[in-house]
Amino acid sequence: MPEALTLERMRADVARMLREDPADIGLDDNLMDWGLDSMRLLNLVLAWNEAGLQLDLSEIGAETTLNGWWKLVRQRQA
Repeated sequence: MPEALTLERMRADVARMLREDPADIGLDDNLMDWGLDSMRLLNLVLAWNEAGLQLDLSEIGAETTLNGWWKLVRQRQA
């Protein structure tokens, strides 16, 4: 069984993609304001789906914060 995705890993993955310190990215920050674009978002979703989630890019794309994404991920992992 794949390892469950955590909020901390999501923040670390986003920070790595943006070349930022994870501690600097707030859970309610608009990630588009940090420079997250659609190609980076696609890469994140693909990586998380490879870990066993079945996230849809359109539903993740409708959210712009880590907290919003986390709510979707928790539903998928339940």
